[in-house]
Amino acid sequence: MDLSILAALNAERRARRATVLVTDIAGGTQRLVKHAAVSGDPLAELLERQLRMGKSGMVEVEGAQHFLTVQAPHPRIVVTGAVHISQAMAPMARTLELDLVIIDPRTAFATPERFPETDLLAEWPDEAIGRIGLDSYTAFVALTHDPKIDDPGLEAALRSDCFYVGALGSRKTHGKRVERLTAAGFNAATIERIHAPIGLDIGAVSPAEIALAILAEIVSTLRGPRRKPA
Repeated sequence: MDLSILAALNAERRARRATVLVTDIAGGTQRLVKHAAVSGDPLAELLERQLRMGKSGMVEVEGAQHFLTVQAPHPRIVVTGAVHISQAMAPMARTLELDLVIIDPRTAFATPERFPETDLLAEWPDEAIGRIGLDSYTAFVALTHDPKIDDPGLEAALRSDCFYVGALGSRKTHGKRVERLTAAGFNAATIERIHAPIGLDIGAVSPAEIALAILAEIVSTLRGPRRKPA
């Protein structure tokens, strides 16, 4: 591999940005396609498919074979709210091999006993998110019903290119949330990025069922065609 390609690939990896290394099997030539350039590439449809799957593979275009080496960041879910739903989400996310970070400044709820083997930050969301960052391989989920905790996280998520943004609450609750976000300067198209009601409509009732519906919607969004950030 050309050293300049290797250096660029490592830089993208450190920045949690996806890339695809395209290798021409016949000639051995290689080129690196960064995530931002995928849509304009001659192999765009194939590159996007492999990125959605998160897998490398051989493809054939007009009789020429190419190997697509996918380097994609590990998907991550950032949750505000150390609540019953996130308690149920944590082991499910591990099973799905999704990294999960739970943020909640309420130390009575954000305890290792309630969230074993979970990345738990007992901090205010604006402080925690400012440190860990949000990117296109991050899903953000707001679960507390407390605007002081959820809104700063939602605002950070809407300013980022998170692939998924979801918030728990009734239509009335979400209506008030929309009013607050509008007052904070977000336009309607940006606010519409929020999945609310959150989760796939499976008739979920219990915390575990709601957690399942949320994770199913996250996986569906991750593996399906990406929407462009507003």
